[in-house]
Parts: sequence; C-alpha cells; structure tokens
Amino acid sequence: MRKILLIIFTLLFSNQFLFAQETNDKLSFEFKNANLTTVIQSIETSSSYKFYFDPEWIKSNQNLISGSYKDATIDEILNKVFSNTNLNYLVLKKKIILTNSSSIHDKLPPNYFATSNTNNSDKLADKIAQNPIFYQQYDSLKNNKGSSKKNSSVVFIGKETDITEKKNCILSGYIRDAITNKPESNIYIKVRNKTISAISDNEGHYSMQVPPGINVIEIKSLNYKKVVQTVMVYNDGTLDFGIQEDTNLLDEVIVKNKRPKTTETVISGLVSIDIEAMKNVPLILGERDILKIATTFPGIKTTGEGSAGFNVRGGKEDQNLVLLDNAVLYNPQHFLGFFSAINPYTAKKADIYKGSIPADFGGRLSSVFDITTKNGNAEKISGEGAIGPITSNLMLSLPIQKNKSSLIVGFRATYSDWILKSLDDENLKNSEAGFYDGILKYNNTINKNNAVEATLYYSHDRFSISSDSLYKYSNRLASAKWDHTFNKKNKGSLIFTNSEYKFNIDYNSAGDNAFDFGYKIDETQLALKLNYAYSPKHNINYGISSKLYNVAPGYQHPKKPESTLVPIDIDKEKGLESAIFISDNFKINDKLLIDLGLRYSFYAALGEANERIYQSGVPLDDASVIGTEHYGNNQVMKTYGGFEPRIAARYFFTEDFSIKASFDETRQYIHLLSNNVTQSPTDTWTLSNSNIKPQSGQQYSLGLYKNLHDNEIELSLEGYYKRSQNILDYKVGAQLTLNENVETELLQGEGKAYGIEFLIKKQVGRLNGWIGYTYSRTFIKLDSKFDSERVNNGNYFAANFDKPHDLSAVLNYKFTKRYSLSTNFLYQTGRPITYPIGTFQYGNAEYTLYSDRNKYRIPDYIRLDIGINIEGNHKIKKLAHSFWNISIYNVLGRSNPYSIYFVTDAGQIKAYKTSIFSIPVPSITYNFKF
Repeated sequence: MRKILLIIFTLLFSNQFLFAQETNDKLSFEFKNANLTTVIQSIETSSSYKFYFDPEWIKSNQNLISGSYKDATIDEILNKVFSNTNLNYLVLKKKIILTNSSSIHDKLPPNYFATSNTNNSDKLADKIAQNPIFYQQYDSLKNNKGSSKKNSSVVFIGKETDITEKKNCILSGYIRDAITNKPESNIYIKVRNKTISAISDNEGHYSMQVPPGINVIEIKSLNYKKVVQTVMVYNDGTLDFGIQEDTNLLDEVIVKNKRPKTTETVISGLVSIDIEAMKNVPLILGERDILKIATTFPGIKTTGEGSAGFNVRGGKEDQNLVLLDNAVLYNPQHFLGFFSAINPYTAKKADIYKGSIPADFGGRLSSVFDITTKNGNAEKISGEGAIGPITSNLMLSLPIQKNKSSLIVGFRATYSDWILKSLDDENLKNSEAGFYDGILKYNNTINKNNAVEATLYYSHDRFSISSDSLYKYSNRLASAKWDHTFNKKNKGSLIFTNSEYKFNIDYNSAGDNAFDFGYKIDETQLALKLNYAYSPKHNINYGISSKLYNVAPGYQHPKKPESTLVPIDIDKEKGLESAIFISDNFKINDKLLIDLGLRYSFYAALGEANERIYQSGVPLDDASVIGTEHYGNNQVMKTYGGFEPRIAARYFFTEDFSIKASFDETRQYIHLLSNNVTQSPTDTWTLSNSNIKPQSGQQYSLGLYKNLHDNEIELSLEGYYKRSQNILDYKVGAQLTLNENVETELLQGEGKAYGIEFLIKKQVGRLNGWIGYTYSRTFIKLDSKFDSERVNNGNYFAANFDKPHDLSAVLNYKFTKRYSLSTNFLYQTGRPITYPIGTFQYGNAEYTLYSDRNKYRIPDYIRLDIGINIEGNHKIKKLAHSFWNISIYNVLGRSNPYSIYFVTDAGQIKAYKTSIFSIPVPSITYNFKF
C-alpha cells in the first residue's frame, strides 16, 4: 500500500488516460467481519492489483465487511466493498486509485456540454448535461472571502455517483460544545445566501435539505463563536460541528440571538424559562426559584402565598406532571411551598407545556413541567453557588474523562432555625424547620453514536411547630438514559426512572397516645423514545412506555406498648400504566406546519387487594356494601384505556406573525387526596380502581404571535377552553387519612375552564423582562340524584383556585453592565371561599348555616418586590465571578390574606384573617461562579 499526494493522482490519471481498464480478471475472495484495511491487503496479496490512497480515508470508514465472491470481476468486488463508504475507485491497468467522495472519470460522458434542449436520444447524457454535480461552480467561493472564522478546508459530504437525480440532499449531524462535548440545543444553522436553515434539538441534532454542490454552512449563536464551513455535497451525509464559547466582552454592541422564535414553533402555550436570567428576579429571601418564576407567566397560578401546588389553565394541583431528567418529582416544594425543591444552579432548562402537550407525555390532564439538569464540564473543574440569609447552595462540575465524561454535584441546605429561635413567641422558639437536597448527574459521550447519562436526586424536609410532633417528608428519584444514533435518519433513547415520595409524622404525646404515622408512593418506569427524520418535511417521533405504581396508603403504629391506640395498616395499592405514541411534525409548506400526534394509554389496577362491591344505583357507603372480592398478587382488578389525540398547527401570515391552534385529549389514572385549600406535604395519592374512575380532559386553544423590532420583543395572545370529566372532590367533613374505604368519601364530577392570556416579553436592551395578564374562569359541577352527593344543587360553582384576574410584571433595568434594578409586581383576584351566613335551630341545638360552596371571595392579592443586582468586575482572569442581590419582598408591607377562618365567640361568629408575610422582608445573597 502506498500513500500518494493529490498531484500524483493527477499525473497518474493523465498518463493512464488512454489505457483501457483491465477488469475482466476472475477473482475469488471471502471476508467475514473484516475491516477495510484487511480487505485491501487481502486483494493486494492474492492478486496483481495495487491500491493508491490516503490512509486517513480508511480511518474514517470503519464499517466491518462480510462477503463471499467466486470468479468475480474486480469491479463486482469493489462495488460491494465500497458500497457503504464514501470511497470511489478507478481501475487503470493493475492500479486501483481510491478517492474520498469524489469520482475520477477516464472519459467524459457523451454530450456532457450539451445544452438542456438537446435532441440527443441518449438519456444518460441528457441527465448529466442538465444536472451535472458541479452545477454550482467553484467561483461561488469568492463570496466567502473576508471571513476570518471560516474553516478554509472544503468538507466533502456523501459519495459522488455518475448521475444525481436529487434536487436536494439531506445534511444532518450534531452540534456540540468543542470543550465539554455536550450537545447544544437551539443553535441556529443556515446555508449562506439561501433560505435554508435548521435549529438543533435537545440532543444537539439538526437536519436540513441542501442542494448538491458547493454550500457554505454558517452557525450563529449568542453565546458561541461564529462558525463557517464550506462543504461539497454529493449525496446525503452527516457533518458534526464543535462550537466554542465566545468570551469576548464588547462595548456598546447589541448581539442578537438567532434563537427559535415563538412565531416559528408549532407548540402553543409553551413557557421556556431562562435559567440564567432568574438571578435578576427578586424573590423571597433572595432564593432563585424556577417554579416561582413559572407562576409569573400567564395561565400558571397558585392558590396563595406559600402554596405547594400549581394550577395551570384551570387544572387542579395533581394534574401537573413535574419531571426532573425524565423522572417524576411528586412534591417539588420545600418548606411548605416557600422554596422549590429543584436546585437552580444545576438546572439547564425548564419547559412548561400548558397548551399543546407532545404525544410522548401523558398521565396528567393540565401541564408538563419538563426540567433538565446541566451536563458537566468535561474539560476542567468549575462551579457556582450562593450564600443567603437562610440557605446556601453549591454546584461543582468535575471532569471524569477529559472531553468525554463528567459529573455534576449539587447540594443545598437551610439553616433557618436561627430565625425561629429569635422570635418572641415561646411556642415558636421551640420549633424547628429545615430542608436539604442533593443531586448527582453523570454523563458520558461514548462516541458520536452513543451517549449515556444518569441522575440521582434526594431531598428531605423536617418541621416541628409544636414540641410534640415532628413532620418529615422526602423525595428520591433516579434516572438513566442511553441515547443512540442508528444512522443519519434514526435515533432513539432508552430511559429508566424510579421515583419515591414519602412522609412521616412522629407524634410524641406525654400520655400513652404517641404514634408513628407514614405514607409512601413509588413508581418505576421504562420508556423507549425513537425519532425518524424521514425528510425535512416529516419528523416522526414514536415510542412506548410503561410504569408501575406502588402505593402504601398509610400506617399508624403506637410507639408505647401500653398505648390504647390500635395499629392501622391500610392495604397497599398497585397499578400498571402503559402507553404507545406516535407523532409527525409535518411541514406542508413554508407557511403551514402541523404536528399530528396519537397516544393510546392503558391502565390496570392490580392486586393483591380486597375490594368492596357496592350495590349499583345507590351512594357508596357502608350500608350499600353487598360483598368483597379478593384479588391475588398482580391479578388484574379493573382496566381502563383510551386514545389521546393531539394536533397542533401553525400558519405564517408574515415572517414574524403567526397563528396557532391545537387540540389535546389527556387521561389521568392517579389522584391526589386533599381536602385542604392548598396542597400539603401530608396529602396522599390514590390510584384508579373499580370504584374510582380515571380523570379525562379535552383542551382547545388558539393564539396569535407577533415579533417586533427584529425579534427583540415577543407578543402573544392565547385563548383556551377546557372540559374535564371525573374530577375528584369530597363530601362535607370527608375523612381521607387512614381510611381503607376512601371511595365512600369521594365525589366525581365535571369541570370546565376558559381564559385568555396576554404576554409581552423583551429579552435584550437596557429594559428587559415581561408583562403577563390572564383572565380565566374555572368551574366544577358535582351533580347526582342523591342529595348526599350533590353540591350547590348540582350547578357549576367556582373552584377553590378560580382567580379571574391575574397580572404579573417582571422587569429589569440595566444602568450599567454591572448595576441593574429589578421589580416584580403581582395582582390576583382573591380566591373563592364559603362563608357562614346565619344559624338555625334543630331540636335543642343551634347550627351554623353556610352559603353555597365558594360563593364569596377573600380580598385581592397585591405584592411588589424590588431588587438591586450588582455584578462583579468583568475581568476574565480571576478566581471567581461574583454577583450580589439585595432585595425586599413585599416592599409595600401589605397583609395579603392567606386564608380566612371563623370561630364562635360568646355566641357570635367572628372572622379572622391569616397572612404569611405582612411586612417587608429584606434579604441579601452573594452568588459566585468559577
């Protein structure tokens, strides 16, 4: 074997031009899983043929070759050997000249220079004459002069054939950080001087159609250096890019990000939170909080200050699927809802789907909070953290194998007990409250076709407001994902997750009634998600998933042998939820884009269990029990299932003005049991069974989207209408805790919600931020032919979280590069409440008469927060970059009501208001990054 230069190829080609190919020799070979080098050596050893090539070409073609040839010509053998490579060949006498991608022709085809209207009957010549591969001449490269960042070499894509009938070829690949090798999403890639572009997805993958011939590919991003690459495209092929972070500091230059515009995507009702920009939003005690930021966007609300749950477009708290690296986080809050359980320093992105929910998500009716953690820095040790008045946070990124694998370590803890100890109230002085959470994430880019990542997360809360009770609750989750690229069109991910949530109440009574009470839910899921890039017009996602629920509904064990308490252990619940899904992102033309999705979900309630059988046509209670049926372990007790169609469409009126419409149907087989106004850490989950039906819902949405001033300002106006069935509610005085027949306390009814959402968002310039407004209504109807199961005479009434008006304004003004002022203003209509309106006599007792459920409202909620942000100096070479945040929460000192309760005092009913923060709360936080 010999390595020769291109000029030698040219000379050899010139000298041998007149020689005919001698390719009629009959040869016999057999190869089994041999590499290309071995095959070439075998042919040279066993014949008189000699190969001429550059060894670097062989390195890039490592496919294993198998085949058996008997009395075959050299052409027959070489055509098979090089069929799956980018190598072409030319046989001149006994010399085999290899070329990478390009072809060498020993003669020009007939009528190669003929005009397109030639009358020659040679169809082969006509095709070549009309569409030669080099129809874009090399002089087009003149347009590239002056680009200092251009890669001067020409990359060859695909393999040249004698004839190309393709008008376009598919160019695809991955965009990764050149240092860490982690995939980069939302990177804009285009073909210079053409209206051809693409956006990299979450795995850094892109795909676009380009014409054959010379193309100049450009990559532009706000945070990365510009990349320009000249490519010669012969056929479909792949091209990966490594991009480098741009650390140059510019004076008075506005850099405009080529991020995907809101007007472009087909998904409506999508909120993407800028994790880095969160530091400029003043929040309680200076703590960055992804979920609190989410509630400042239209359509996402809470029932009150310090609430643990969320209400998205009229949905209940349990109708939100919160995912952390694909695993479910059942209680995403710390400190009774004051802090998020998600470490903001380890989070990479947070996407909230409240309108068009992709078909690969399911199991909840209202929304999906899809939160992804960062990949570590595989080049060097780095990190960031914060020190605040009651919490501290630290994140470290550690390289494991340089440029291949890394580890993220995050830990956050509170030291809030000192605040309680400083209070004057003796009861509170003896209280304790605190939390911590930790996360580990490992990622490894094995090669260009395989990558793995794994996440471990744990959080723990404890609080004791009285001296005899200690409440503890915790989340634990684990996830693992293997990403594999099968070929340039097919890729997939195999995902395994496990989630656990549990709480415990340790009650230490001075008497004999001390007890230990607890609850636990555990789920394990396996999912396969696949993507088929059929063409630039069709991008198909499909897959299958299955999860197993295990619920321990509760136990209560006496702590002392002499206790009079009877031990209670509620029978465990088990359920299997599976789904299959497919969706097609179909680009009909440049204006119309449609996403068609179909999901089928199936649920089976499993034993072991003893299930009551109730008489039909009467209320479920102890009196209507007609029997009990026993089910063995994993025996199917009851099944549910159904189709969940999803469709979304986007139409461009102009390049920066679009309209979107969508319809979604969803099903939910798990329910939160809570008779509190707001979600509590001690609320429990129960599964659907023969007596509790799954929830279902349908949502229609329509929106207008407009970008102004070269995409600096985004405007959106969205409307929605939602119907839901089998929504859970409760009978008056329902006992949900440690109730082995909880179905007798439940009501299931209908719900409807509608609203309109407005958002204006500006992300660049001195003044940036967003203003959002929502007008919405949410109603529930609990109707039955039995009085005990009918509420408000069977009419629709406002839900606990119905707040018609919701206005948020999150603004930041930059005085200089280092100093800025932030404000956060919030106004909400007061939530509904049921008031006592009188008394009545029955027998010898007096009873309180209440209004219809949720007929009245508590006072409106108004709050203003301000913050001053001070960046450290911008020297590149320093130990750490710092950031100070000085903020005041509730600067107006308003005593916003958290709840209103009633007591009877001297024969009179008196109302009292409780507030969480009735005075301004200042804080100062030091953030650092290295």
